[in-house]
Amino acid sequence: MMPTGLARYETTLAGLERKGRRRTLIAQDGVDFSSNDYLAFAGSTRLAAAVTAAVQRGVPVGAGGSRLLRGNHPEHEALEEEAAAFFGAERVLYFGSGYAANAALFSTLPQRGDLIVHDALVHASAHEGMQASRAQAVPAAHNDVEAFARAIEQWRSGGGNGHPWIAVESLYSMDGDRAPLAKLAALADRHDGFLVIDEAHATGVFGPSGRGFAADLEKHGNVIVLHTCGKALGVSGALLGASATLCDYLVNRARGFIYSTAPSPLMAAAVREALRMLTDEPQRRADFDALRTFANAELTRKLGMEASGSQILPVMIGDNGRAVRIAARMRAEGFDIRAIRPPTVPEGTARLRVAITLNVDRPTITRMFTRLAAIMAEEKP
Repeated sequence: MMPTGLARYETTLAGLERKGRRRTLIAQDGVDFSSNDYLAFAGSTRLAAAVTAAVQRGVPVGAGGSRLLRGNHPEHEALEEEAAAFFGAERVLYFGSGYAANAALFSTLPQRGDLIVHDALVHASAHEGMQASRAQAVPAAHNDVEAFARAIEQWRSGGGNGHPWIAVESLYSMDGDRAPLAKLAALADRHDGFLVIDEAHATGVFGPSGRGFAADLEKHGNVIVLHTCGKALGVSGALLGASATLCDYLVNRARGFIYSTAPSPLMAAAVREALRMLTDEPQRRADFDALRTFANAELTRKLGMEASGSQILPVMIGDNGRAVRIAARMRAEGFDIRAIRPPTVPEGTARLRVAITLNVDRPTITRMFTRLAAIMAEEKP
């Protein structure tokens, strides 16, 4: 017999089912067109060997405590020092995930009386932090610099006297388009504000040596940059680069940092190796650039859609149920493609998120888009 207290949860799940929005866990199967393992680092023999070597030299799997207790392992400190040098940041902090880093950042650094202006499509983890922040938060139209400027000016005219924070992703995870970082940085400078850039989907694959789109901005004292390690770097965790003052403030005030068990020292060792691979194996990025260009052209040729130009290729469907059906049929034919639905994306914009990685080749990309075009024609709106 079901406890009566569970009925409300069943009702919610049933409602999600009716709207085509109920999520389920689906095991990975077939050719990878859904992961963020852009450079195919995750399964590389070099990373595996680095982890094996770290275990053999005594690096533990678990940290055993928070960074402020005994959990601060030499591997964490070595990673942070090397990452700061690689990305050009004054200091770097290593977090267990990008979600945890964003939540800690936005809940801690903006102060009471400040304003956070965030892109309307910024990641859910930033929203998590903003909900816990003492600062006011308002959205701005996607990639619209003038909308960001108007929000700041209206806040100032209404008596706002703190500092504005501009929050964006350099490459948006569901649309695959870029943010106008240089203009946003100039806006932050003009208003004595801060610019927070989430480089999750750019780290490793864009910029000099894979340093991301914010490579030329990271040394600025009012710029905070987040590099996640679980995408192109193939491991896990996140590296938050900022001024030494802001990093020290996080160590002292960010509850998500203070009260969490430190990330695995073994993963820190793996991230160190992944950063070295970016420098040592430039051919991976060159191969990826060529494959990404090919995939964008194939999407336009086979589906007649405008491509994003990045490795993230949204195929807009609109209807939730149709997106789920098409994705399921593609998986049945051996192509691991997933449907993305609200609330992850705005209402009416359900889509297939096709991700290009070095885990596929050109003939496979062509076969995938050929079958996708046929299935989309059969699954009428």
